[in-house]
Amino acid sequence: MRKKTILIADDDKAIRTVLSRALSSDGYDVLLASNAATLWQWVSNGEGDIVISDVMMPDENGLDMLIRIKKIRPDLPVIIMSAQNTLMTAVKAAENGAYEYLPKPFDLEELKMVIKKGLSSKKMSAVTHIYDINEEMPLIGRSPAMQNVYRVMARLMNNDLTVMISGETGTGKELVAKALHDFGMRRNSAFVAINMAAIPKELIESELFGHEKGSFTGAISKKIGRFEQARGGTLFLDEIGDMPLEAQTRLLRVMQQGEYTAVGGTELIKVDIRIIAATHRDLEKLIVQGLFREDLYYRLNVVPIILPPLRDRADDIPDLVRHFFSRYAEEHKLSPKLMEQKALDYLKNYNWPGNIRELENLVQRLAALCIEDVISYENLSSEITDRHIISDETQDQKGIIKYADETLQETIRRHLKKYFDAHSQDELPPKGLYTRLLSELEKPLIELCLSATKGNQIKAAELLGLNRNTLRKKIKELKISITKDNF
Repeated sequence: MRKKTILIADDDKAIRTVLSRALSSDGYDVLLASNAATLWQWVSNGEGDIVISDVMMPDENGLDMLIRIKKIRPDLPVIIMSAQNTLMTAVKAAENGAYEYLPKPFDLEELKMVIKKGLSSKKMSAVTHIYDINEEMPLIGRSPAMQNVYRVMARLMNNDLTVMISGETGTGKELVAKALHDFGMRRNSAFVAINMAAIPKELIESELFGHEKGSFTGAISKKIGRFEQARGGTLFLDEIGDMPLEAQTRLLRVMQQGEYTAVGGTELIKVDIRIIAATHRDLEKLIVQGLFREDLYYRLNVVPIILPPLRDRADDIPDLVRHFFSRYAEEHKLSPKLMEQKALDYLKNYNWPGNIRELENLVQRLAALCIEDVISYENLSSEITDRHIISDETQDQKGIIKYADETLQETIRRHLKKYFDAHSQDELPPKGLYTRLLSELEKPLIELCLSATKGNQIKAAELLGLNRNTLRKKIKELKISITKDNF
């Protein structure tokens, strides 16, 4: 049997050497090129069974050459590798007809598996459409944690599969949904978003499917629902875990039958949309609790995308900070501010309970309030006073404080539940609960840190992640006494 030939093009000699040795030892014939021209000559002459090409080469962009390759040899699998590692690279690779996209650095075993699949796959059809893609990236970050997200998204651009986006609050779920729409087949039609948690449960069906005049009390005129507004485009169902069971049942029926009627109406309306759902909740737990329909879950969870929390992609923080500073400066016609390395390191070690949304708010606040052009560590640390910094001694692998058999969050939630249970629904706790709770937590926390450091305020400030002036202010405000007898 003839050996399969792999064509490799990369201007990095070290990469060519590593790939050549690894693939030759697996029984492949390997041809190496340092530029696009040599690779193009081989492809034009009908050589090679599969191609591995870098994007950035001295004489031509690999993605542009990919288009030319697919025109003359549409069945030739091409694997694109790149150190750029952005969503746009993954999308362009998929749109231009790449068999697979691998961000550098990649695992050799993964590459071998992709090669094996590419060589054994059925003949590939030519690319049917290539969009003019805006270079402005909708998602920022090149971390390994985001690469799987980009690769899944790239594969979803040329189909209408239903998507479920999961992730903590503030991780950018709507940005992902919008990018799937903007670079997808329905990009020329509407993107309509609806947040299930923001709508009274008795109005959700009307919001989704519309209603006829007089169909219920308050329906003084006919209303077009979100399904109709999104016709031909994308409907984004945010916080789907908060949808009441009655509305879940109707949504499931609509997805099964492909048609619906408005509330109080009789005319059948055909469904012509792509559905993307999102949630920060654990839907499988909700299913066990009887709060979410299992059959609807499987209808929505055709392709899952799980967004990592910001603490798991800390290497993206410098890029995100520059992006937010630049955007704020552009909006207000100012020069963008910079941030010193010590401050960036501080941000990379912060736990980010509010994720990217919290970072964006912080950057906007610094841009607006700080006079300096370069944000210092002191500027920054004084802005983050009520959250903990990630520490190996106090955190588990997920960055959550633990003691005894439960997390601190679970302990607080258990005590707060008792507090709320002591009040009826008609008699909620007094207003200002957030401020009261923070003040109650702050005092014992600072006292314990001072005790642990034997009253040394400098060490206590470092332990807390505060600067000394902020700690002194807190000690005074909370009336914490510091005497030798205390320690």
